[in-house]
Amino acid sequence: MTEHRFELVIFDCDGVLIDSEPIVNRVHAEALSRLGYPLTAEECTRRFAGMPDRAMYDIIETERGVALPSDYDAETKARIAAAYRTELRAIPEVEQALSGLSGRLMCVASSSLPDKMRLGLELVGLYERFAPHLFSASMVARGKPAPDLFLYAAERMTIRPERCVVVEDSVAGVTAARAAAMTVLGFTGGGHCGPDDAARLLEAGARVVFERMALLPTLVNEAERS
Repeated sequence: MTEHRFELVIFDCDGVLIDSEPIVNRVHAEALSRLGYPLTAEECTRRFAGMPDRAMYDIIETERGVALPSDYDAETKARIAAAYRTELRAIPEVEQALSGLSGRLMCVASSSLPDKMRLGLELVGLYERFAPHLFSASMVARGKPAPDLFLYAAERMTIRPERCVVVEDSVAGVTAARAAAMTVLGFTGGGHCGPDDAARLLEAGARVVFERMALLPTLVNEAERS
């Protein structure tokens, strides 16, 4: 195997490997609006992208002053899974990007629960690319924007943090990766991304931002040489 400064590429899942954020945020926005907490899919994305669901629920419950219904989590997960089966697609050019990273270790570190992450990756044909190296925020004490998940993934892959490069689409994810002392590349090619996302990711600490996944191998090589 060729010697690389960045031995491990850590991918977020939602919005980086699978174009799931528009689906997830639409389902949550519709469900929350029905409960009297009016929210658009765009607002849901801006406020909560990259966070574990429990962290999002805690914020919403504090703002509402009342707990979400006991069946909220199960019902929204069922709606998301049903929508995945008819709407979910891989991020364009992701297979090309993964092929261009051959010779490096790769894994996924996501705020999604393991079952949801696996379903999404299986539906778009990417699960076998990464299994069994799939790490969820449910495996650590604190989710993004804390560094715990990325540090856990690096430890499990037996790679030092400074030899990891992370691909993230959210401010929470970029913040977490930087707190873990990792290099971060910000991706803005998902269906949920808006015109101000690039600036927000750069401000959070991304080394560079990019829209086309096919550019990833070149950007990793460039970051390695800098």
